[in-house]
Amino acid sequence: MLETLITSKTRIKLLLKFFLNSNNDSYLRGLESEFSEGSNAIRMELNRFQEAGLLQSSVVGNKKMFRANKTHPLFGDLHSLVKKYIGLDKIVDSIAEKAGDVNKVYVLGRIAQGLEASIIELVLVGENIDKMYLTKLIDKVEELISRKITFVIFDEKAYQKFKASSSKRTFLLYSKK
Repeated sequence: MLETLITSKTRIKLLLKFFLNSNNDSYLRGLESEFSEGSNAIRMELNRFQEAGLLQSSVVGNKKMFRANKTHPLFGDLHSLVKKYIGLDKIVDSIAEKAGDVNKVYVLGRIAQGLEASIIELVLVGENIDKMYLTKLIDKVEELISRKITFVIFDEKAYQKFKASSSKRTFLLYSKK
């Protein structure tokens, strides 16, 4: 869907990287290795985004770091657009809201890092979550978004232990009641 509106694959990757998880920041060479693309195409798109005010940059050591400009008037719209592109809006609306007492939904893995992925990893934090109903909902949502979904359920205490033992993973809080 997004590919028909935005023909540059590099531009789509940058939108995902910076506007799905707005806490992401990166530099040119890091993006080059993440995207497996040449630095020239990435540099051109970074410059376009920065000229439009969508990205901010700062120099850290000898690296020019980029991050989303959360104060830009289009930030919310772009954030919403990439969530819809990935299918996160359907996941949270269909699963987290109807599966029981879900307090928080976290996205992990490549998606949380702002990278394209065929599998969406979720952590649901809550009590009395109906696993049978959740599995049925996930099957339906997987068909809608054409991606696989894996999930794990924790109560708050177990989640804190899991997060402490997973310090190198990126956790993207998607929904909090």
